[in-house]
Amino acid sequence: MKTRFADRLMAGIREKGPLCVGIDPHAAMLPALFGKSGPEAAAKWGVALVERAVGRASVVKPQAGLFERWGASGLRALEEVCRAATRAGLIVILDAKRGDIGSTADGYAEGYLGADSSCPCDAITVNPYMGIDTIEPFVAVAEREGKGVVVLARTSNPGSKDFQQKLITEGEGQGEPLYLHVARALAPMVTRLRSPETGWSGLMLVAGATGPQEAARLRAVSGDALFLVPGYGAQGAGAREALAGFVQGPHGLEGGVVNASRSVAMPDSAKGATSVKDWERAIDNAITAAQAELVEAARS
Repeated sequence: MKTRFADRLMAGIREKGPLCVGIDPHAAMLPALFGKSGPEAAAKWGVALVERAVGRASVVKPQAGLFERWGASGLRALEEVCRAATRAGLIVILDAKRGDIGSTADGYAEGYLGADSSCPCDAITVNPYMGIDTIEPFVAVAEREGKGVVVLARTSNPGSKDFQQKLITEGEGQGEPLYLHVARALAPMVTRLRSPETGWSGLMLVAGATGPQEAARLRAVSGDALFLVPGYGAQGAGAREALAGFVQGPHGLEGGVVNASRSVAMPDSAKGATSVKDWERAIDNAITAAQAELVEAARS
């Protein structure tokens, strides 16, 4: 039987810490050391980041949209990065935010989580706002393949207030924000992807670090769902804010992964690098520092 996603993820977190290294190849920010900005440079840079993450973090998160901007060549670059991370033993969360109806969702689910995927990943982000039925194909494939599904709940961007935080009233009362209704509706899927070994579920929720109070509320209704926490680092949230939705575990606070992209993949110290060795040193230091800060916050 395949090891469940939640067990693999928790093993990595407990060994190395909750940092997830975001691989976001912003075209205007790719280091010149890797060549002219484009899909080939993105692939080289992404694979180099994977190599720096090994031994320092257990999880990476490639951002699909920043590869897709280059069309078929960009998709090949994304596949190369995901394959490199998988070969290196890292857990790959593909940030693609897919969401569609019926057979279209089946296609996305099989294409990324299926056994024959050309872009191997352990989990994929999905958008629930077309309804629970659009999540079902991803959960079904995840059950079969031992994979994870990461559902947007309360994101870290300023526009999250436009819809996610709107109060929805059912019957009498003051109502609850939409993101809590989403979390409650996902409860059966959380149960389906729960691992008996760790007790955590491979049905993850996105809980932005820029809303620590909302993350705590989300934890209260989401039970055993692991969190993917964006917003730490360059977006302004600190380590303690990032862990606001975590709970006490055997080695301190746990409950998901905290993503850092620009702060560890494009730190200021790497911008002036004149050699690959200098760049590697800057990236190593940035990843190590972020992981250490998160681990300290989790254990203090």
